[in-house]
Amino acid sequence: MPSTVIRAHHYDPAARELEVLFTTGRRYVYRDVPQEEVDAFRAAFSKGRYFNAHIRDAYDYAELAA
Repeated sequence: MPSTVIRAHHYDPAARELEVLFTTGRRYVYRDVPQEEVDAFRAAFSKGRYFNAHIRDAYDYAELAA
């Protein structure tokens, strides 16, 4: 199901970094995210709800320049 909040995401398993692009155009990178967490995020029916409950406040992050 397409997300109304998350436009796209990319995971770099070597760096364990999850990059998330929101529909607002803002991009963030979340660091030290395990592959299992990303797999669960990708499989979630609601990506936005899963992201808010399991990723947003659980991992170190930085906003990337537009």
